Amino acid sequence: MKILIVGNMGYVGPGAVEQLRKTYPDAELVGFDIGYFASSLTHVLYQPEIRLDKQVFGDVREFPYELLTGVDAVVYLAAISNDPMSAVYEEMTMDINYRSCVRLARRAKEYGVKSFVFASSCSMYGEADDYPKTEQDTLKPLTAYARSKVAAERELEPLASDGFTITCLRFSTACGMSARLRLDLVLNDFVAGAILSREINILSDGTPWRPLINVLDMALAIEWGVQREALSGGNFLAVNVGTSKWNYQVKDLAYAVQEIVPGCKVTVNPNAAPDKRSYKVNFDLFESLAPNHQPRYDLYATIKDLYESIVDMNVKDADFRHSRFIRLQMLKELQDSGKLDQGLHWIPEKKVEVELVEHEF
Repeated sequence: MKILIVGNMGYVGPGAVEQLRKTYPDAELVGFDIGYFASSLTHVLYQPEIRLDKQVFGDVREFPYELLTGVDAVVYLAAISNDPMSAVYEEMTMDINYRSCVRLARRAKEYGVKSFVFASSCSMYGEADDYPKTEQDTLKPLTAYARSKVAAERELEPLASDGFTITCLRFSTACGMSARLRLDLVLNDFVAGAILSREINILSDGTPWRPLINVLDMALAIEWGVQREALSGGNFLAVNVGTSKWNYQVKDLAYAVQEIVPGCKVTVNPNAAPDKRSYKVNFDLFESLAPNHQPRYDLYATIKDLYESIVDMNVKDADFRHSRFIRLQMLKELQDSGKLDQGLHWIPEKKVEVELVEHEF
């Protein structure tokens, strides 16, 4: 078996690669990534990519389709991966999250790939906290990130056919420890703030709802997507991934962190403008289709693991929101240093002409 993981060097990729290697020890695993966050490692002894048979660096917008030769399954993780980033890089978000994904799926089908797994998002439900949303409910994407996921799903669906299954995993909000940690996710931010500044600042009134999922449980769902057959959900499937036990209001997440991290206080902004991104999600379909791939981690275990891991990393800077663990900050740093252009393309290194001068001694 040969599996291509596109966008493997981000937050989700390390866990996904590890899970796939455990499940398919003899498979050929190939990673493809542009490398924006390759250096954002978090106190690990080795590169997560050692579990791959091959790592290829490149831009998914200019994908070398010959890499699809002999591939059985493609996992598409490449994305401008949250709302603040997509607000700054809206056109690139649509290019990477949506257009490049659809182009790759179309070519993958031509190359005889059997399974295409797309990392989608429950954020497409938008303003929808009145009841837990199912896959049949109306989508209300409020951000460029969410719109890119909706657009990708809509154009992926007609590509699915007998022999080419497409699985869109509508993930809950990610959280938990990774070899390439992100601190721009709500729970991870709260834990870091509690440790480094002894304070959790909720920028909203704390009432918006979010479903959450541990990043390692996302990896488990990706494994299921790779092996899913059409008999389990059809040639095309868009499914909410998570568990109803993880539907929380933002303030409840903060108070849960406060229980585990000693000596921190929680502040809420009651005068904040309403955060329309509020949604509860129903996961009954995922539970019925993937009973052996249900989330294993709960909220408190995830917080405890984050707490112990961040402490072990010996991070000292309370201003972590301007660190390389914030994806938007990392992209801006690469641009400011002249490594990336405004379109998020790598800028080729300038060749330096060296003049040889002969000296007599």
